[in-house]
Amino acid sequence: MPSDEKKPAAVKKTPAKTVKKVAKKSPAKSPKKSPTKLTKTKAAKPAKVPAVKRKPAKPAKKPGKAATAAPVQETAQLLSSEVVYQGPLFRVLHDKLIEPGGRASERDVIRHNGSVVILAIDARKNKKNPWIVIERQYRHAAKQFMWELPAGKLEAGEDPLAGAKRELAEETGYGAKNWKPLLEYYASPGFLGESMKVFLAEGLMAGDAHPEDDEQIDFRLVKLSDLLKMIDKGAILDGKTLSSVLLYARRLGVKRKK
Repeated sequence: MPSDEKKPAAVKKTPAKTVKKVAKKSPAKSPKKSPTKLTKTKAAKPAKVPAVKRKPAKPAKKPGKAATAAPVQETAQLLSSEVVYQGPLFRVLHDKLIEPGGRASERDVIRHNGSVVILAIDARKNKKNPWIVIERQYRHAAKQFMWELPAGKLEAGEDPLAGAKRELAEETGYGAKNWKPLLEYYASPGFLGESMKVFLAEGLMAGDAHPEDDEQIDFRLVKLSDLLKMIDKGAILDGKTLSSVLLYARRLGVKRKK
């Protein structure tokens, strides 16, 4: 081989260190971050917002109905009234009238001065189970003897409390230190205009009875618990006694046995 033939230039090798430097100068990679582990990271729970209870909207009122409706008349318009019977205790009237609402009507009505009823109590020994004054007398309308509370009719214009004191003394001889109204009701308002006012009489004082000539009355004191048993057995049929005793027992908190 001729001596003047040129040898190929030797490839210059980059030293290893230089390669490392070049590698370092390569485009910088973003620093490695540990990937977020969703399975381990607990997401914050949203705060619980209390549910708001919404009341259902009230249906809208029909416009103009209240304004156009005619006012309802509270009492009847009496056209005429004829007395068809007059007795010592009551009178019977035949009335022609316009009832509330405009309806024409005719009614037979018993008119009465009103009555008083006395629930006479002796609670000195037992306030929860006091003694109560009751009477037994024959009632022709019911065709039987009946157990009742003391009661009687009012005179025309008589004060109800004064009438109650008078009736208790006449029928039983008892007086009372303390008086107060208990209730008022109408026994049969379909045809009877009798108002019955019940008074509670406490602090009893014994005396002599002086009933009227046409009254034959036996009376006695009965415990409230025994009176309630009589009611449950159907031994008391008088309306004023039932309503007064049961209301009084309820106010005392007495529970009836079933």
